Parts: sequence; structure tokens; C-alpha cells
Amino acid sequence: MNILLLVGSILLVIAGLVHVYIFTLESLSWSKPKTWKTFGIATQADAETTKPLAYNQGWYNLFLAIGTIGGVVLGFIGWNEVGFAIAVFAGLSMAGAALVLITSNLKLARAAALQGLAPLIGSILVIIRLTSAG
Repeated sequence: MNILLLVGSILLVIAGLVHVYIFTLESLSWSKPKTWKTFGIATQADAETTKPLAYNQGWYNLFLAIGTIGGVVLGFIGWNEVGFAIAVFAGLSMAGAALVLITSNLKLARAAALQGLAPLIGSILVIIRLTSAG
């Protein structure tokens, strides 16, 4: 087992788990005051108005999580190229979404870092390992 592949895979799985958590917030508990306040929503009425958008976005996060976690699992059970390609694609998609988040509002830099750094670093490490000799 190569250390780059192991660390990269762990970071991708952590990123996937973060995105599962975000899915639960956006798609399952959006109407709860603690959740919508976390996202800067001012009132329950505003939360209800934005609920369909949050619900949809939550599912995007879940699908990215499935891609990273599922891809890593496939990579380790013998479907190396396919599995890690899926995991890296999903991880880089997470990083891209984090970049979009920070460009929409610099105050969201902390949230963007939480959502984007682990999948970015994990993807880079996996790519380095899979493209290097040996």
C-alpha cells in the first residue's frame, strides 16, 4: 500500500462523509431553526421558501459523497482505475463547488475550505500516486 494512495483515499472518504452530513442538513432537516440559521437564513418563512432549493442541493452533495466513497471502495476491491477515477472526479467536483462558494461570498471562505480542501488534496495525492511509476 502506497502512503499517497492511502492518505488521499482517507481524505476523499472524509470529504464524502462531510458531504453526507451536508445532505442531511439541506435535504432532511432544512426546516429546523438550528439548520437554517447555520446557513444564514433569517426566518422560518425564508427557510420554507428556500427549502426546495436546499433539498435539491443536498442531493447533489449526496451524489458527490457516493462518488468519492464508492470510488475509493471500488479502487480498493480491485477496480483500481475505474474506482479511483470516479473518486477523483467526485473529489474535484467538490473542490470546484467550494471554489464557486467562495467566489459567491468571501464570508463563506471557512465553509468553502471545509468542503473543498480535503477532496482537493485527496484527489491530488491519488492522481500523483496513480500517474507515478511503481
